[in-house]
Amino acid sequence: MPIRDCAVIGIEGTQAAGKTTLVHALTAHFREQSVGVACTGEPARTSPFMEDIVLHDTGPFDLPAEIDLFAQHFTVPLRASRHHQLLITDKTPMNVIALARLVLDASEPGTGAVLAAAEALCRAWMPLTYDAIVYCRDRYDQKAGGDRMREKVLTIQDEADDAIFEACSRSRVPILAVPLGLSVQERVQWTAEEVGRRGLAAA
Repeated sequence: MPIRDCAVIGIEGTQAAGKTTLVHALTAHFREQSVGVACTGEPARTSPFMEDIVLHDTGPFDLPAEIDLFAQHFTVPLRASRHHQLLITDKTPMNVIALARLVLDASEPGTGAVLAAAEALCRAWMPLTYDAIVYCRDRYDQKAGGDRMREKVLTIQDEADDAIFEACSRSRVPILAVPLGLSVQERVQWTAEEVGRRGLAAA
C-alpha cells in the first residue's frame, strides 16, 4: 500500500458464498502463525440505511444507501490496516458497484453518472491498496440460518456472482479463484498457500 505498510486481501463472491466464514477462519489461521493480522466485517451489517431497507422494509435500495456502503469500503480498511502486516476484508468496494447496478433504477437522475464515477475511483484506488482478491464461487443456501440481511436479494444470487466477478476483474487486482467444493479448512489451506506464495503473510 502507498499509505500503510500492510498487505490487503479482499474476500469476494456473491451472497452466501462463504465469504464471512472464510474471513474469520483465515484470520484465526494467520494469528496462529504469529502474523499481525486484522479483518474487517461486512459494512452492510452495520449500515443504518440497510437496516431500514432490509429489516424494517422502509422501501427499496437507493443511491444514498449504496454510497454509504461504498464509503465504508474505503474508510474501514484504511483504519483497520494501521499497525498490521495483513488485513483481510469482507468484500471490496467493487462489490457495492456490482450490486448497485443490479438493484438501482439506472433511469433515476444522476444514478448512472454516480456509479460510473464510483467505479472509476475503484479502478484507480484498488490496485494501490489491494494485493489480491480471493474469489469464492460456491453458492450455498441463502436462507440457511435465517439471515434476514439477504431477504431482498434472494433471487439474484447467480446474476450477482457474474456481476461481482466481472467488476472485480475490472479493478485490475489479481484474482485468486478458490476451487469449488472445498471445506472451510481446505479453503483456508488453499488460500494461505496462495497468499504465502506471493509473500503477503510472512510471520
